[in-house]
Amino acid sequence: MKQGEKIIEAAPDDEAEAEPGSELRQFTVDPAMHARRLDHALAELLPEFSRSYLQQLVNGGAVAINRHRAARPAHRVKAGDTLAVELRPTPQSLAFRPEAMPLAVVHEDEHLLVIDKAPGLVVHPAPGNWSGTLLNGLLARDERAGLLPRAGIVHRLDKDTSGLMVVARTRAAMDALVRLIATREVTRQYLALAHRPWRGEPTRVVEAPIGRDPRNRLRMAVVGPHDPGKPAMTTFDRLDSCEQGCLVRASLHTGRTHQIRVHMAHIGHPLVGDALYGGSTEDGLGRQALHAFRLAFRHPMTGEALDFASALPADFVHGLSSWGLRYNPAPAMASAAMPAGPAAQPSGGRPRR
Repeated sequence: MKQGEKIIEAAPDDEAEAEPGSELRQFTVDPAMHARRLDHALAELLPEFSRSYLQQLVNGGAVAINRHRAARPAHRVKAGDTLAVELRPTPQSLAFRPEAMPLAVVHEDEHLLVIDKAPGLVVHPAPGNWSGTLLNGLLARDERAGLLPRAGIVHRLDKDTSGLMVVARTRAAMDALVRLIATREVTRQYLALAHRPWRGEPTRVVEAPIGRDPRNRLRMAVVGPHDPGKPAMTTFDRLDSCEQGCLVRASLHTGRTHQIRVHMAHIGHPLVGDALYGGSTEDGLGRQALHAFRLAFRHPMTGEALDFASALPADFVHGLSSWGLRYNPAPAMASAAMPAGPAAQPSGGRPRR
């Protein structure tokens, strides 16, 4: 057998059978490689692949030596050993595949979609979530999505944040939506259920820079004037309050990562279910109680004014009910005017919360 020849018919034992979507290659160790580490030998035999990928294959049981699975990358090979390598797709390589899933489409035209994202749905593939994302669902729903960067996604919501998102269906619409978001001509408002009763004025503007938390790199935090951070501004309006907590509407003037969650924790009102920022589970509401309930913008291609509202998810409604808080959609939709860009409605939120 030639070095690296593809095996068309697998050997009769299980070790030599490749999984669907994989490719099986077989090599014979020559004397020059005698006593080399297995991963070093594989890197020389398969130079088109990274050593870390080849180590993953060994650790995942995808490499056999003389028909026995290799135990570790540091194993020393011998001259004459037969190596069988199953080249498996990486999770990253599978990330941009279509996956059919139910999506709540609020609006659809030839240029864009408005989606009401369910809590728990990851928007874009990332480590730990290489499949089952909104991007995968968009690719399955519309073959044109595969022609667009990120399948047309122009902004994100965190996995456990529910609510409205706009997605482009054409490149022209995508570029225009990105510009609208960058110039703050898209209104995005959120409802948040938070711990502790609201005190003081019903409206509070929080202007505090946000950067990476130096004590926990997984978190963002309000940072001091001499720390690396970006300006951030949020307006909070109390909609109802009780001894356990409060319901607020959040309107964004900037778009920093986790902005609402960080600013609410900063003023002493961590969101229910938001363990990362000091919140705790309340009566079954185990995810952060944050819902993107309003999305408004001018259509990037037609100029038509679009304004969408999303009903609260069942878990959020249950959380409100358990505390005796009331939610009236009409006052929540009424927001103070914000500076508008050219031909735009009053604007609010920006990138991922």
